[in-house]
Formats: sequence, structure tokens, C-alpha cells
Amino acid sequence: MGLDPVVLFFVFGVCAGLLKSELKLPPALYETLSIILLLAIGLHGGVELAAQASLQLLGQAAWVLALGIGLPVLAFAVLRLLRFDRVNAAAVAAHYGSVSAGTFAVVVAYMLAKGITFESYMPLFVAILEIPAILVGILLAKGIARDTHWGELGREIFLGKSIMLLIGGLIIGAVAGKEAIKPLEPFYTSMFKPVLALFLLEMGLIASGQLGALRQFGLRLLGFALLMPLLGALIGALLGRFIGLSLGGTAVLATLAASASYIAVPAAMRLALPQANPSLSLTASLGITFPFNILVGIPLYLALSERLIAWGL
Repeated sequence: MGLDPVVLFFVFGVCAGLLKSELKLPPALYETLSIILLLAIGLHGGVELAAQASLQLLGQAAWVLALGIGLPVLAFAVLRLLRFDRVNAAAVAAHYGSVSAGTFAVVVAYMLAKGITFESYMPLFVAILEIPAILVGILLAKGIARDTHWGELGREIFLGKSIMLLIGGLIIGAVAGKEAIKPLEPFYTSMFKPVLALFLLEMGLIASGQLGALRQFGLRLLGFALLMPLLGALIGALLGRFIGLSLGGTAVLATLAASASYIAVPAAMRLALPQANPSLSLTASLGITFPFNILVGIPLYLALSERLIAWGL
């Protein structure tokens, strides 16, 4: 079986960018595609959350929150071993403790194409994982400093576009329920893959522009950006099995743990750690980790989940 067509859109975007093509999507269209994807993920998750809310889900959410705290600490330790300075290590670690909604959209499409079911409340986990890594990253960089504008930072974190759209969609879907939401189902059914394809085309164009920064940061950054997704995926998959997720759910959680934010966290880090070099974070998360997960990682994480289940874990 070849690559999913939506992934080929990403490859096309990378190639067009590397060839210095004039191809580009209007900024307003990219913003619109992002909004549709995030709302679709939230709506679908909210509908299913209303049907499946339970004490078990509450316990799973608590473990996922712990994952969101532990991943940036691990990433920070790895970066410090690779001799990155404290502030930049903390900023990059925050990106890797958080998640990529774009990667989540791709893994959802991949699972649907494979006919593999997964817990439909997974968008809730996306929202949970977005926030704690930012706070952990700030604390790792400078502790509880007086000059941190926590009010402004909190507004950026909790009222930022991605979090608002995800949580707003979750609430609307949960309150409305399955029957009332039916007229909006095309958001997360027939419209989802075409919108995702155009989104990935633009992401490919953006990612190609980040690769040049590797000349400056070298093999240390490349090694981290390829190693950390594998470590995150292993931890995420083990946690998925521990909290009783299905094969599909385990693979999705592993993918979330392997991903790195390139929307919510950069905005927050600009406010909290202006002295950090944003090129480091974006080159790693968007230029290396995102393509790796899209092209290689997701099938690998599914195979890992299958192996864990085969071993009785």
C-alpha cells in the first residue's frame, strides 16, 4: 500500500519549497484551514465524549496530564546532555512536551484509511497535552521568576486560537449531542480529508523553509529531533496500554507523545522566553519531527502498539 494521498500533498509541498517554486497558499486560506481542522477535531471528540464520559475516562485524562508534564522534563534532560544552553533547551523541550494538532489530524486519517478504530474522545487528550508543557518549559528555564507576566502568558495559553477552537468544539459537540450535530457532520467526515490535504500542502511549503537552519545548528539538533519522537512514542504507547486503550487508541496516543507543537507553544514562548532562539524550536519541530512523523513515524508507532499487544502488555 502506497502513501496516503494527504501525505503526498505534504511531500509535494516540501518539494515545491525546496525547488523555490512560487507556489504558496494565501495566508487567509491557511488560517481558515487551521480553524476548520481544529473545530472538526473538537466537535467529533465532544460528540463522543458526551456518550462515553465516565470515571475511567477521568483517570485516563489524569495520566495523560502526567504525560504532558513528564515529556518536557525528559526532552530538557536530553537537550542538556547535547550541550544546549538552559533557556533554549527549555524552550525546545516545551514544544516537544506539547502536541501537534496537524499530526493528530493525519494519524486520524491514517487510522480511518486502515479501518482501525480508536477511542473517539482522543481530541480531549490533545487539549490536555497542549498546556502543561508550556508551564513546565518556563519553570525549567527560570523557575518562578518575578518578571514573568503570568497574566498575559495565561491569556496566551488558555485563550490562544488552538486551545479555544479545540475546547470550544468539544463543548459544542458534548452539549449538542450526536443527533443535533448531524448537519455539521461534514466538518469531520466528508470535508476532513480534503481540508487536511490542503493544510499539509502548506505545511510542506513551510517545513522546507526550516531545513536550511540545520547548517547553523548541525547534527545535535537533527539527532534530538529524530530521537525524541521515538522516546515519546515508546512512553506514550506504554501509557496507552497501561490505561487500557485499544490498539488504535494506543497508536494515536503514541503519535501525540511523539509530536511537537508548532502553533500554540511558539506564541507562548515568545512572551515568556523572548531570549530563546525560535529557529531552534521551529527547525526541530516543524522542519524535522513533523515530516518524520508524517512519512515514517505513524506506521512505526502503529507497529509498536501491535507488538506491545502481542507481548501481552
